[in-house]
Parts: sequence; structure tokens; C-alpha cells
Amino acid sequence: MAKSKSAAIKDAIKFAKEHGAQMVDLKFQDFPGTWQHTTIPAHRLDESLFEDGLGFDGSSIRGWQPINASDMSVTPDPETARMDPFPEVPTVSFVCDISDPITGQAYTRDPRYVAKKAEAYMKSSGIADTAYFGPEAEFFIFDDVRYSIGAQSSFYAIDSVEAAWNTGRDERPNLGYKPEHKGGYFPVPPYDHHHDLRTEMALTLEAAGIEVDVHHHEVATAGQGEVGIRFDSLVNMADKLQWFKYIIRNVARRRNKVVTFMPKPIEGDNGSGMHVHTSIWKDGKNLMAGDKYAGLSQTGLHFIAGILEHAPALVALTNPTMNSFKRLVPGFEAPNKLAYSSRNRSAAVRIPMYASSANAKRIEFRTPDPTCNGYFAFAAILMAGLDGIERQLDPGSPMDKDIYSLPPEELNQIPSAPGNLDEALAALAEDHEFLLKGDVFTEDVIETWIDYKLNEEIIPARTAITPLEYKLYFNG
Repeated sequence: MAKSKSAAIKDAIKFAKEHGAQMVDLKFQDFPGTWQHTTIPAHRLDESLFEDGLGFDGSSIRGWQPINASDMSVTPDPETARMDPFPEVPTVSFVCDISDPITGQAYTRDPRYVAKKAEAYMKSSGIADTAYFGPEAEFFIFDDVRYSIGAQSSFYAIDSVEAAWNTGRDERPNLGYKPEHKGGYFPVPPYDHHHDLRTEMALTLEAAGIEVDVHHHEVATAGQGEVGIRFDSLVNMADKLQWFKYIIRNVARRRNKVVTFMPKPIEGDNGSGMHVHTSIWKDGKNLMAGDKYAGLSQTGLHFIAGILEHAPALVALTNPTMNSFKRLVPGFEAPNKLAYSSRNRSAAVRIPMYASSANAKRIEFRTPDPTCNGYFAFAAILMAGLDGIERQLDPGSPMDKDIYSLPPEELNQIPSAPGNLDEALAALAEDHEFLLKGDVFTEDVIETWIDYKLNEEIIPARTAITPLEYKLYFNG
């Protein structure tokens, strides 16, 4: 039985005292998906903080309030207390909710509120009472990253001790052991330079109360890795994804390395995806398991159909950057073809076949990447799947062939994900009614997301001059 809010508040205050917290960190997510925080002394941690919150300037947060209505309130969720592993002074940290300080109403542009509403809608629909999510967020560990954008010069430069391009570098001595492009999957040390670093990441996650399933080197050269964490319910998992990124980045920084979750930081090699495992449950029963294709239920097939039907719009939320679409190209394990299959990693939706028990049966949406706002992305995936169930959509026949090796006439029969962020946003503008059910997303949230991406990313990119243009056109 869930504890009362009053009991949760008392437990959170007790937790902070027992762990000797001297400071309290209040973390919340901005509209695009980046954590923000403000910090107060521990003597301010009392019951009123959990009721009244703390004021801040919402006009300085991306995608939020205008300056003439800037006052907002940030309120810690008492059930999210964790000791932050990185500050020098003992610090208890809370994930927070955002509200209007005048009305006290939850803020509709707060991503965490959207995720909460998605869970509430699922329960009110009667279809399921729990949705579990298990994201696999890949990342790169670099030793150096530099970039500059100016009127007279633009460049980026990255480096890694294990990068394939450094086999001939004078490292005095160069000891080799540098995985080739696409040659980095599961090598042992010394080819795997970052085994100990990933172990430190895993242990730091576990010390923060986030259970780790596995860690390993990923396919690309130059330090691509993955640390898998155990699944959880939607809002809890979105909270943990924020902690995951925070911990991975800060452990790397502690060791004078830098982590990026950018989907495609290296040309010509595999990018970083975030395969999202999902299942829905009711009364302790996994609704995905059954006697249909690949051990799925008819409900599971309807769920897949909803994802495939709405995938072009979903991609605007699950793959929300222009760089995302440099990963979504054939040949790099990034499925841009909207099909489903068991075992087949070239399909956008896969049914993992090592999940043999009914409780482990789930679907894996392979298209997303780790730059997404987890609260928005998980909520949208759930809403698409529920729409498929409600409308009893048919996903069609599975695609058990290697999609990348199909002849063109057969390949062209399979729908594709959008080719760029412009197309994805256009798809979202056209198809978002399924997101509005239960007031989960609002028209304002959808419009603000599209406007933000257009004005802050797409339009600036259109005017930016790249080195490739000099190569192609300087002597034209």
C-alpha cells in the first residue's frame, strides 16, 4: 500500500537527517529535457517545503513562461529522496514538480506532470494499471571535445584514446588496442579501455539506489558504451533516466573524461540509440504475454500497431534533434523502417526472444535515442500503444527478413520514419489527437514543442555554414 503524503514527507526528512545532509538539492527538468537545479541549506527542509514549494523565475527556463508571468514554484517529491554522490558536502536530492504559485495548479508544460497524466489516463482507461519501461541509453566516452561556431570559422574535434583513427598517433608509446569502426561490440580489455570506468558508473548508480543489469562496450570505436538499468514504472523510470545521465556524466568528469549522449557524434560509425522496452500490466498480470506471434497477446499486437501507426509523430518526441536523423539511416543498427519482428534488430519494433517467461514478455521500440525528454517520450509511447489497443489496430505481418538486404521494390513497401526533424515535427502537427486523450499532452504543449524546435534548432541550422559546404562549393 502506498504511504500517505504526510508519512512520505516525514520519511524524507528522516532520510536526510540519517545521512547527515547539510544541503538540499531540488532538481527538475526543463521543457527540452535537461535537468536544472537549485540548492538550499538542510535547515530549510521541513514539511512546509513539500507543501508550499520554492519560488523561481520560470521565464529563464527554456520553453516555459514569458517574463511578464515568470513566477513559478518548484516542490520536491518526498518519495524521490536520494543522496547525491557528487557534491563535496553531503547533499540530499529530490526530483521536483512545477506549479503555478498563485493557483497552486500543476504546470502543464512540466514534463513530469505530462508523464503523471499518462499513467493516470492508462488507469482510467481500464486497460492496464502499470506500464513498465526499460530504456537502454548508449553513450560515448571521449578524452577531448572541442567545437566553435563563428562568422569566420566553424569546426568540431573529438578524440578518444581507443579511437580507430589513432592507431598511428605518436603516444610514446602507442600501445594499440583501438577497436575498428563497428568493431567495438563486447571486446575484453585491453581493447575495452573503459571497463573500470563503466564499473565505477554502475556501482555509483547502485549506491544511489538505481539497480544495474549490465554494462559493456558498444559497437562503435572511440569509447561507445552502455550501462543497462532495471525497468520501472513510467514516472519512476523517467526520474531514473535523469539520474542515469547525471551520474554517467559526472563519473566520467571525475576521471577527466567526457560523456555525450548525442546520437551521431562520429561520421561513418554506429550512433547511440536508446532502445525502449515496454510492457503493460493489470492486476499483476503481464498483458503483453499470450499465444500469438512471438509469444505476444492480441493486446500486445494492438500495442505494437499503435506505435507503428503513430511512429512518424512519435519520432518528433523520441528522436528530437537534427542530429538524431543522422543515426536513423540504413546500415548502422538504427531502424528507420517501421516494421515489427522477433529477434530482428533491423525492425523498429522487436520482440526480444530471450524473454521466455510470461512475466518477461515485452516489446522493444528501437528507434528512440537518448537525447529525448524521457517524460515526454515514455508518455507518448504509452499513449500510442493504448490508442492501438482502444482502436484494435492491426500491425500487419511481421518482417522477419533482414530489412537492409531487401530488394528495392520490397523495401519501398515498408513505411519509413521521417527523414529529418522538419518532417517529424510536421507529422506531430498532423497526428497528435492520441496524445490529447485525458488531457495528457495539451495543444499548448504540442505547439510549444514544435515552435521551440523550429525557432531554436531548425532555423539556426539553416543559416549556419558548415565545413562540408566549403568542400562542396568553394570552388564551384
